[in-house]
Amino acid sequence: MVFLRLPVNVRCVPAFATSMRQACYLLCLAMLALTSNSHADDIAALPQVSGPVPVTAQSHPFGAADHTLRPQNLTDLGYIEEEFFVSGLANVYDWPERGRLDVRTAQTPYTTRVLIRRPADSARFSGNIVVEMLNPSNLFDLNIGWAMSHTQMLRNGDAWVGITAKPIAMNTLKQFDAGRYAALSWANPLAATDPQNCEVGGDTTQATENGLIWDIHTQVAMWLRSADSTNPFRYHQAASAAQQLYAWGYSQTGSFLYTYINAIHPHVVDAIGEPLFDGFLVAVSSGPAPINQCADRIARDDPRRPIKNVGVPVIHVMSQSDYLFGIESRQPDSDAPGDRFRRYEIAGSGHASPDELYWGPKPADLIQAGRAVPPLACNEGPRSRFPNKLAFNAALVWLDQWARDDIAPPRAELIQVVDGQPVLDEHGNVVGGLRSPYVDVPTSTWNGNSTGESFCRIAGHEIPFSQDKLTRLYPTRADYVDAVTASVNELVAQGFLLAADGAGVIREAEQSDFWE
Repeated sequence: MVFLRLPVNVRCVPAFATSMRQACYLLCLAMLALTSNSHADDIAALPQVSGPVPVTAQSHPFGAADHTLRPQNLTDLGYIEEEFFVSGLANVYDWPERGRLDVRTAQTPYTTRVLIRRPADSARFSGNIVVEMLNPSNLFDLNIGWAMSHTQMLRNGDAWVGITAKPIAMNTLKQFDAGRYAALSWANPLAATDPQNCEVGGDTTQATENGLIWDIHTQVAMWLRSADSTNPFRYHQAASAAQQLYAWGYSQTGSFLYTYINAIHPHVVDAIGEPLFDGFLVAVSSGPAPINQCADRIARDDPRRPIKNVGVPVIHVMSQSDYLFGIESRQPDSDAPGDRFRRYEIAGSGHASPDELYWGPKPADLIQAGRAVPPLACNEGPRSRFPNKLAFNAALVWLDQWARDDIAPPRAELIQVVDGQPVLDEHGNVVGGLRSPYVDVPTSTWNGNSTGESFCRIAGHEIPFSQDKLTRLYPTRADYVDAVTASVNELVAQGFLLAADGAGVIREAEQSDFWE
């Protein structure tokens, strides 16, 4: 047995009111805790948590909001940032086929860190928590979800939780502040000589195990819903104020989330009777990550790849940088109650945007951690400034409405492709996809791919139109503003753009200087 099965009648029923649902979760967690000791191979019910970890003049969280390239004062925004250390026992799994999950190595101790940003006042808290497995592709934690959508989270009163999700990122933390992060551990339970501890490369070593992330993700979610005294979402009350948990993953951690959805999530539902997560947002990934660091990559035609029959809403977002790489992952949209799914391909967008660096760890902290500072420019010029936030802010609202009220989000056309190549309009921009005024009232040609170091191949860039072309298209500023306003109004009416974001796009158009 992979996950602990509860005694008969111990179930968490989604139809319950919020207070009843919370009480049922507490009962589930209690029953899990009471019974887990007798099942050596079962998932630990609730992790041990310490914190908040003190912040001093000499020691702060890596990636803290006030230590980013563009620092944020969360106090002025009515938010609190706290860092916790989460410890527990996690299984390492094999996933030989869809619907089957085998324990490869049971009950492996771990300690990771969790960074939380939440409203200081419980009255401002929406009840929504965006849970992000922090992206480690640059060998350190990037809080891309916060970078993309903090404006929407802040205005809605949502909370954000970032989980260090891979050993290589843990190693960076230890290099950054050995004392602060001394307790962190993703130790491989297998000796280097064990036949199951395969040779690995890249950012992975035999001393650690990437496959601990699945139970960590589950256990952090259980903690956020629990009445544990360390849970800051209790807001000094008896129970957690968390109502909706939305799992968020981007690029590499988008693939992690793919695996979690298809391999782990069904067994969690089987164990506790309902999902821990109320919805999933999988971004710029076309398939699952290996279930453990010795597992083979999952082939493109493998039946484990499609996302289907999840039971909660799933929104899958691809950028213009990567939609062609993962074109085999295209699935039809669905409104079926047990198979709610949307796919969006953002016309004009880049995968590796500047936002992830603007609101990522500041260069001095990266250097202290022994990591290279990623470039903000590629051979073709600065990383694309295309505002991915427009789509991701809307996606958060769509996911919440779908999960809470069963209001289905709009369906968008995919980027048009003929003979493996995108169809381009007269301005060199792609046809189809999730639209915005940046491609419908263009002032540039938007490219999803560039050349150069680091992740330039998926950073994208823009080629601004010449002055002659701009004045032909928009003879006056008023003409341009009118066209942008009409585009915004149409997209807001169609549900593809949030009104608040549309107002910002219009303000930007009003400040444009093409005619000066």
